[in-house]
Amino acid sequence: QVQLVESGGGLVQVGGSLRLSCASSGSIFSTSTMGWYRQAPGKQRELVATIFIGGVTNYADSVKGRFTVSRDSAKNTVYLQMNSLKSDDTAVYYCNARRLGDGRNYWGQGTQVTVSS
Repeated sequence: QVQLVESGGGLVQVGGSLRLSCASSGSIFSTSTMGWYRQAPGKQRELVATIFIGGVTNYADSVKGRFTVSRDSAKNTVYLQMNSLKSDDTAVYYCNARRLGDGRNYWGQGTQVTVSS
């Protein structure tokens, strides 16, 4: 059974930093592109960052230069380092795994990030 468990969310002031973690179970980590999405109240879920198995990364324009995604194969964990946080970054952040081959998506339960001014 595939499980993605996020942690690290919380309340932070504008300009602050947080690091999100997503621990995965089973073999999904080694066979998937990992990513982070977010959903703010009243808005659609949007892509924040992805990291491919080989380490290539991709970011939404709104977070480039501020967020960094990384993966640790030894721990089956993907991270999202978020710096220079803005009020607009307030959202529930979801970890995603997209399995190679069939493209099946797996989601974590989400973690709340609130940036206060």
